[in-house]
Amino acid sequence: MTLARILHLNGIAATVFEREEHALARPQGGTLDLHAESGQLALRRAGLEKEFLRIARYEDQGSRLYDKDGRLVLADDDDSGDRPEVDRSALRDILLASLPAGAVQWGRELREVYARPDGAYDLAFGAELLGPFDLVVGADGAWSRVRPLVSRYRPQYSGLTFIEFGIDDVDASHPALSELVGRGKIGVEGDGRSMIVQRNANAHLRGYAIFRVPADWAQRTFDFTSPASARARLIVEFEGWAPELVALIAASNDHIVARAIHALPIGHHWPNRVGVTLLGDAAHVMSPFGGEGVNAAMLDAAELARHLVEADDWTQAVRLYEQEMFERVMEPATNAAEAAATELSHIGLELTLEHVRQHAEMRAEMARAG
Repeated sequence: MTLARILHLNGIAATVFEREEHALARPQGGTLDLHAESGQLALRRAGLEKEFLRIARYEDQGSRLYDKDGRLVLADDDDSGDRPEVDRSALRDILLASLPAGAVQWGRELREVYARPDGAYDLAFGAELLGPFDLVVGADGAWSRVRPLVSRYRPQYSGLTFIEFGIDDVDASHPALSELVGRGKIGVEGDGRSMIVQRNANAHLRGYAIFRVPADWAQRTFDFTSPASARARLIVEFEGWAPELVALIAASNDHIVARAIHALPIGHHWPNRVGVTLLGDAAHVMSPFGGEGVNAAMLDAAELARHLVEADDWTQAVRLYEQEMFERVMEPATNAAEAAATELSHIGLELTLEHVRQHAEMRAEMARAG
């Protein structure tokens, strides 16, 4: 949508084909921290800075680290940084509202992409074939149907599985838990498992219980058709943790789902193929540690749009975008992979503590620099 919006502003027609039936077809995930040099930059180029400021939660940039006994190890409640939180659904809404009517076609689940003899492409949605299209941009996530046209690589399981849960109306219904999390997020690690809980808008908490397990462990262990059963089983996994931490699970609503974390290899790239490219998770899906995924994806969109707008030859614009993107994502992909590899290690709490301290020091240094 970011790509379509910036292209629209510059008089270039684009269509977004969306698998979901409508904008409210499913929950859109949790809160995102948008970085000034990437996610926020993309929104400025999209002419949506005012809309962004209306949904940005600068007050929710805090971070707290607890041990499994409920002892507060570190609290960084500074809200002066420039990585405000936004709800994914709110961000999606402002992007959708910015596109012209008909730019998003709903209920379009891509089955396959076909190359035509003239170099253009047709898209197969079920039995329907649409085209021709000069440029197909795979922005269809980790399991992209477009990626196979340029790359044989598939995301590999990281060894980590998240069990997602949420708490509604936490300020009024569970004030003690609201105070425990504070304005931002908390991290807890111990006994070979960990927990991250984030504050979202509208007094909602979204949590992730994290385990290093085989890829099919969650499906074998939990009955997700029964939220009460899944909740009870998750509580068992945290036996021995402080009651106030286990209470976060006990207070959760019925949206409890497993998310196996996958990633493409660091340095994933492909030979340029005229008429096809990738952005975001389709190009470089990585673990969520570090919060780079959405920011990298939106910067991909902004840079691809910039090259397409500025170039006399759009095929060379795509080639240049890919070359720069391959290099740009190396560092965040490496950092995300290292964080996933050391999550739940025997020094995991020390590593997390050091990461939080480094983040606070970097923010203080930026503030001093003006």
